[in-house]
Amino acid sequence: QVQLVESGGGLVQAGGSLRLSCGTSGRTFSSYAMGWFRQAPGKERELVAAISRLGVSTQYVDSVKGRFTISRDNAKSTVTLQMNSLKPEDTAVYYCTADVRYNMVVAGTSEYWGQGTQVTVSS
Repeated sequence: QVQLVESGGGLVQAGGSLRLSCGTSGRTFSSYAMGWFRQAPGKERELVAAISRLGVSTQYVDSVKGRFTISRDNAKSTVTLQMNSLKPEDTAVYYCTADVRYNMVVAGTSEYWGQGTQVTVSS
């Protein structure tokens, strides 16, 4: 069993920034591919960003490329999502996920999920 805890969500005006963090428990942190999903009202859950076990590879959904950055610190067992130039369309519940089965989190499938943190971007 892996426990994930997100922090850093909140309310921000359009154009602002937020930094989400996620801490893990369980196996050695570097054993997990990590990812951030989000789900907005009335929309399907989508994979926003993913990072491989050692941080060599990253992937982003097209809508956040150039604005969001995912990173990890295996020594501290944390993964972060730096979100800049936020838009109202970024409003969603953001979930930290982990998966030991693959080197990279796959859209729609992830082994472990946090409870989510609300990000609200106002116009």
